[in-house]
Amino acid sequence: MNAPLDRKYSESHEWFLAEENVVTIGITQHAADELTDITYVELPEVGKTFAAGDAIGEVESVKATSEIFTAVSGKVVEVNGALADHPELVNSDAFDEGWMVRLRVDSVSQLDSLMDAKEYKGFVRNAK
Repeated sequence: MNAPLDRKYSESHEWFLAEENVVTIGITQHAADELTDITYVELPEVGKTFAAGDAIGEVESVKATSEIFTAVSGKVVEVNGALADHPELVNSDAFDEGWMVRLRVDSVSQLDSLMDAKEYKGFVRNAK
């Protein structure tokens, strides 16, 4: 299972990549694989503010609809517009081209309580 070392992971299978005070959010490759063929991604509007734990969007697949949650509080500064026409990017490249939302946060220390790649891999392995 792929889980890049440069990000943090939540139990609901989102990944978080901090670059200064902007955090990029997406779902993990494991989550994308479990959902199978993703057919639609609903993302928030730029400028909207979220609190940690809020649902910030949805991913629909032929198998299920799943909410996307944020583990950090912040304001949406960018969404991945390519997903409107090509939601399958989440399946093919969940950690790069399939990113979903970028939030400007007050402090990236909000990520400290999340799992690192090794912990996330163990979490997935133990959940099976």
